[in-house]
Amino acid sequence: VPLNKAFKIWETLKLKQGIYARLPKQYLCSLEETTQASPFHWKVLGVKYRANPKTGHKERVQDVPIPIYYPPESQDGLWGGEGWISGFRYDKLSTRLERVWKPQLFTRELYSEILNHKLTITVTARTLDLIDAAFGFDYYILRTPKEDLNSKLGMDLRWAMLLRLAFKDTQIYTKYKQFEITAEEAEWVGLSVDEAVEKQRQLEHKPGPLFKSCVENLVKELAIQKLNHSWWRKSKGHFLRSTEVTSC
Repeated sequence: VPLNKAFKIWETLKLKQGIYARLPKQYLCSLEETTQASPFHWKVLGVKYRANPKTGHKERVQDVPIPIYYPPESQDGLWGGEGWISGFRYDKLSTRLERVWKPQLFTRELYSEILNHKLTITVTARTLDLIDAAFGFDYYILRTPKEDLNSKLGMDLRWAMLLRLAFKDTQIYTKYKQFEITAEEAEWVGLSVDEAVEKQRQLEHKPGPLFKSCVENLVKELAIQKLNHSWWRKSKGHFLRSTEVTSC
């Protein structure tokens, strides 16, 4: 294992100390979820053993997912879980040739009923099928797990939709109230760990109202004056008693 590659346990321990431990509880719980994305580029066998079609003997099999590369531009669109697959193309009359299979991309206008806005987004054919299966663009964004969505744009859209639902707009609230969460929870949806840490740091260093700081300073000054006054009275009483003893 390369030395510069952190183990998963190190990432888990990092979330339990410092500013990471002060992040909202619901956000930390979302990071601990380890749900795998639904298989699309490969078929799940679902069994540990199967008969060999040639020999008939039982042999052990494994569900090994195909390694998929998601380029940075996939985060700016909705690819429906598709990505780039590297492999080899075989020909009878030549040696094997390296090849990369890429999904076919389309630019489509999608309407969001919650946001009341048309969005021009890069999608794939599978994304359009998933939107139809979810009975609408908004339902697709809100219902699809983040592992299957696999898009920064998709999580930003979910964040905006949940914030809109948190204000309980009468035109859309009744239809989408099953997805309602509080505004405080919605503000943390879709944030990466670095973005969440920066948001927490800004909240902790956010200056409060001016009158509140003035009141706190006034209370501190009054407390100091009270302590000084009590100390002066005790010192004065001690000085008078010592004077009486000296005169006697």
